[in-house]
Amino acid sequence: MFPALPRIGRRPALFGSAAVLAVVGLLLWWLLPLGKESPSGTITFSTGTPTGVYQMYGKLLQGAIAKDMPHLNVQLLNSDGSQENVSRVATGKADFTIAAADAVETYVLQGKPGAKRLRGCSRLYDDYVHLVVARSSPIQSVEDLKGRKVAVGPSGSGVRLIANHVLEAAGLDPATDITSSDDGIATMPHLLEQHKIDAFFWSGGLPTNAVQKLSKAYDIRLVPIGNDLVEKLHEQGGASRYYRSAVMPADAYPEAQRGSAVPTLAVANFLITREDADANLTEELTRTVIASRDRIGAVVHAAQLVDLRTAIYTDPLPLHEGARRYYRSIKP
Repeated sequence: MFPALPRIGRRPALFGSAAVLAVVGLLLWWLLPLGKESPSGTITFSTGTPTGVYQMYGKLLQGAIAKDMPHLNVQLLNSDGSQENVSRVATGKADFTIAAADAVETYVLQGKPGAKRLRGCSRLYDDYVHLVVARSSPIQSVEDLKGRKVAVGPSGSGVRLIANHVLEAAGLDPATDITSSDDGIATMPHLLEQHKIDAFFWSGGLPTNAVQKLSKAYDIRLVPIGNDLVEKLHEQGGASRYYRSAVMPADAYPEAQRGSAVPTLAVANFLITREDADANLTEELTRTVIASRDRIGAVVHAAQLVDLRTAIYTDPLPLHEGARRYYRSIKP
């Protein structure tokens, strides 16, 4: 006969069961994704013109979001550019967008609908101002545009805002000293080739595909915008304080620049939303923007300049609480 096994008391049995449950719980916590629920639903993202950097960036970001937040549907909306983008987000017609700092500041200073609800998520990359002419053109400076036909972009675009400021800094009245065309980057290159305009302004990341294509098909050059004009822009105050001197690298448009860098001005772009945007969604979207920099930058070279060290600087907009959470979560 085998000796009788000792009976397990009720209290030790309960302790044993509790220990087993604790171990199982720890294993589940370790193995299963029990963190925040992934954002779901549908959001709208206002981008830009079909051949501009904003739209290309938006499409690539849409793909990155699909990987990181598979339950979130992102609808892209074309737009005329920064000014329209800011207005859409401020008034609830879009949830997120990209916009240049001068357009954001202009909207805020004018006290337009929803301006106080605007919030920043991330500083992205800089737009560079292009003044494009045929290589044979006598135009050598912004001042030389007087009496010329110049494409300055649609009324809702960021390029129209910048073009007007630059023209005024050069002592020209955009309404009377030039014959302005409101064509955008989708049609500007063709009009220049057909000699229907003498020049066009563009503000975008480097390189902008439409300008790159034009430089390979038609002999163009970029007119320099010097430091003297940047100083005069700063004297204008308001949104013009966001313009800074910059140099367009010689390899941005090799055919047009022929090995020469071009002085110009630049302005920062931001990812923006509204104060009432869901904090969890905004945190995760900001995370995706930073994490996808290299993937997006392989196609949109300007996106390579997204920098975690400067991403939090979205002046004149305060950071959205969700974006703030993200930056705090990665702070060493």
